[in-house]
Amino acid sequence: MVLLHVLFEHAAGYALFAVKEVEEIGMLLPQVEASVLSLGKFNSMVSLAAFFPFKSAQAALENMNAISEGVVHADLKLFLETNLPQSGKKKSVLGVSDGKIGAALQEELSSSIQTGGVVAEITRGLRLHFHSLVKGLTAMAASKAQLGLGHSYSRAKVKFNVNRVDNMIIQSIALLDQLDKDINTFSMRVREWYGYHFPELIKIVSDNSMYCRLAQLIGNRKELSEENLESLEEVVMDSAKAQAILDASRSSMGMDISPIDLINIERFSSRVVSLAAYRLELQEYLRSKMSQVAPNLAALIGEVVGARLISHAGSLTNLAKYPASTVQILGAEKALFRALKTRGNTPKYGLIFHSTFIGRAAAKNKGRISRYLANKCTIASRIDCFSELPTSVFGDKLREQVEERLSFYETGDVPRKNVDVMKEALKEATDVAAEIKRKLEKKEKKRKKREKKLQELGENGEANGDTEVENGEEDNTLKKKKKKKQAAEEMEAQAEEAPSGENGEETSAKKKKKRKAESEEAPDAEDGAEETETPAKKKKRKTDAMDTQPEETPETPVTEKKKKKKKKDAAE
Repeated sequence: MVLLHVLFEHAAGYALFAVKEVEEIGMLLPQVEASVLSLGKFNSMVSLAAFFPFKSAQAALENMNAISEGVVHADLKLFLETNLPQSGKKKSVLGVSDGKIGAALQEELSSSIQTGGVVAEITRGLRLHFHSLVKGLTAMAASKAQLGLGHSYSRAKVKFNVNRVDNMIIQSIALLDQLDKDINTFSMRVREWYGYHFPELIKIVSDNSMYCRLAQLIGNRKELSEENLESLEEVVMDSAKAQAILDASRSSMGMDISPIDLINIERFSSRVVSLAAYRLELQEYLRSKMSQVAPNLAALIGEVVGARLISHAGSLTNLAKYPASTVQILGAEKALFRALKTRGNTPKYGLIFHSTFIGRAAAKNKGRISRYLANKCTIASRIDCFSELPTSVFGDKLREQVEERLSFYETGDVPRKNVDVMKEALKEATDVAAEIKRKLEKKEKKRKKREKKLQELGENGEANGDTEVENGEEDNTLKKKKKKKQAAEEMEAQAEEAPSGENGEETSAKKKKKRKAESEEAPDAEDGAEETETPAKKKKRKTDAMDTQPEETPETPVTEKKKKKKKKDAAE
């Protein structure tokens, strides 16, 4: 009897299922396929033996990465050693869906591994009914676990160093090729369009972007004069050509053109000029990205050819995995298969033909130098792909080797040995790496100092803010107290004025007294300029008090005279 256990890897954890009646299931495979869809029938064939949930999302991601690479994780090994029956009357067989992980498990464990056939159908059913077979796991929780793990796995696969992403190189080289085609097409359109008005300019100026700039500058050829000669020289960079353009404009056989047509030609030519300027910026951007991502490949074969190789391979990692024979004919696949089909000569080079080395070699040595260059390109791409600090030391040394090989083919000078060159390159690379590390450490120290200063400034700002808030609160309390006092005084004054409102004559007399007192105080204040403000305020308060006193008690004319005398004395 055979006891089959099926391992099922889920986002929630590892599960081990025991399969009943394996021989019957194997004999009735079509019936098994039909019964997989029904949970009741499938549950009678399969039972859960053990379940190991992942502790965290990080653990799930680590296990998923190990399974995808065909490596047995420590958690999986412990789970199977604990729950898989090792000895007994029945022979234990472990069913695994993936053959790669099955081969790795067979090396780690002593039990036999089975893939395909019954295991594939059982795995299909487990994938469908897993949340029903495991207690405490709902369909919603299972789908959330799958979604979360899928996102983290994809993110981990795509997550590289931002400064060394080769996707930008692939996109920029594709855009560069497209721009070349578009600029060429648009320039021909400008030539044809403006040629109706000034046909002689096509023979004088051959460069496309220069022709578009001249079409934008000249406009109507009849308006061209000696004053425009300097601006023509700036564009053409040749005084003879500028003079030839001026002479041709005077004796041109072109047709007259309307202002609206000229406006459209100028607008279109300005677009072409801007595209040409953007192409130069894009080429500079590609150069900078290649110096970050693949500096050795760029130093060896050039930025554009290196970018084309990376783009054709799909990524720098794929290019590093290719053998030198594949790199040699990369880009000439059609010619290769045509040669294999017709039994003709296979191509000697592909994209690397655009490098300067193959063009400089003699016809009989082109195949030899292309093979040698492909070897060096493979080495450079592998160094770029797997080195931590990008340096162009190895690329420069490999370029020197190719130059020496070229001279060897031409003159017979024996080149240096590869071992000696690589020793020199390693020594220089270590020195450059140490220098880069030192600079990075300095930058890190400066960054930390800035962060500390910012933190200190933030803490000081908070402390000052607290003290300001406390002072502000004290000021507010004082202001509130003053306002309360003023309000109380106003209320008292209103209460005192209320009875006096009954006697209108008294209030009018009081007003007259106040006016007299103020008029008497004014000249005294002018004479006594040396006096401070505080005594004047005291005098006013005294006069106010004197005014308020008669309101409280009914006054006789005798008392009023006495008070007038007192006020005069006080004013004096």
